[in-house]
Amino acid sequence: MMELRTINQDNYEECLNLHTTAINEGFVDSVAWSLAEAWVLYDGARPFAIYADNVMVGYVLMYIGENNPQIINFMIDSRFQKRGYGSAAARLCVEYLRKEYNASRISLPVNLENITAQKFWINIGFEITDDMEDGYLYMRLYIPEKYV
Repeated sequence: MMELRTINQDNYEECLNLHTTAINEGFVDSVAWSLAEAWVLYDGARPFAIYADNVMVGYVLMYIGENNPQIINFMIDSRFQKRGYGSAAARLCVEYLRKEYNASRISLPVNLENITAQKFWINIGFEITDDMEDGYLYMRLYIPEKYV
């Protein structure tokens, strides 16, 4: 079973040990950096550890603000990739934002050069937009009522 869990004193060290693949290191912020970013954006930041059957497999930082929920940082640890956890976790994030914040659209930044991530998010239902900023293009998902 996939689930998002709050990062706390019981699991933060394990979370800090999550790492992406060498190929993706230039595209994904480290968990330490992302948690620091969450601290600075405290009011709107929602960092979570991603679990599959009680095993921490990844990390996500979502941002809730300005009526534009975003998935800012998303990664599955290199040891757990290619097992379907990424797709399941991405859908779980969409479900969370829809249910907790009544999101009807979700945005996320993807590095222009990260074609693999663009394809991944397209498979989840996101669309590439014309919005670009600092080497990132923004993708959006418009959530139909029956998405989840």
